[in-house]
Amino acid sequence: MTTKIMGILNITPNSFSDGGLYLDPDTAYRHAEHMLEEGADMIDIGGESSRPGSLPVSPQEELDRILPVLERVLRLDTSVSVDTSKSVVANEALRLGACMINDISGLRFDPQIAHYVARYDAGLVIMHMKGVPQTMQENPEYTDLVQEICDFLKKQAKIALDAGVKHDRIILDPGIGFGKRLEDNAVILKNLDTFRNLKYPIMIGASRKSMIGDITQAGVHDRLPGSLAIACVAAIRGADFIRVHDVAETVQALRVLDYIW
Repeated sequence: MTTKIMGILNITPNSFSDGGLYLDPDTAYRHAEHMLEEGADMIDIGGESSRPGSLPVSPQEELDRILPVLERVLRLDTSVSVDTSKSVVANEALRLGACMINDISGLRFDPQIAHYVARYDAGLVIMHMKGVPQTMQENPEYTDLVQEICDFLKKQAKIALDAGVKHDRIILDPGIGFGKRLEDNAVILKNLDTFRNLKYPIMIGASRKSMIGDITQAGVHDRLPGSLAIACVAAIRGADFIRVHDVAETVQALRVLDYIW
């Protein structure tokens, strides 16, 4: 297996599991450094919470949060992704040296992101989300979950390609927990091979998410075992990237899985 680990670095006051922990740029830098020492392949920096019910922040506020951290983390000579759905933020992050934009809206909110990604020959994560974070968990419904997500991802990937993003720079994320019920999340994980048939790398981000709590009743800070279980399932089923909070534990789990597999 060649599953890569993306370490999460949220520079927000209200992210669901680590909000407020890394608002100080020096603290955020040390955490990024620690995740790299633990084996992360890249760092994903975000300045706007996308937890269910969260409200958007202005582009300037998002920039004010992430830029001091981004400038420091880039000194670590590592791959850095920026989690944003705003082209203004994406452009500035890429100009400074970020190598990827992780867009939870899948280019729905601001398609101009694709043009900046193409300009800098960067990577682009296109994620599926039903609705917006503020309302996405209010009774989401699907007629054919897997087909609907596949159709969306194909459509948005074409938008990226038409904007000049290279095929091998696009990563698809079916969006665990973003406008999905527990059963929907399970179906996504069971059908990763179908998403892989779209011929793009696949990313899964389920670290500490509510589906684990729904299954086990574990609180948000007690979901490491469940997060590792999902990471292993995702790796077995062919995920190319896994986005996680707990890097060392995930690296160890996947190393053992890889050895046995």
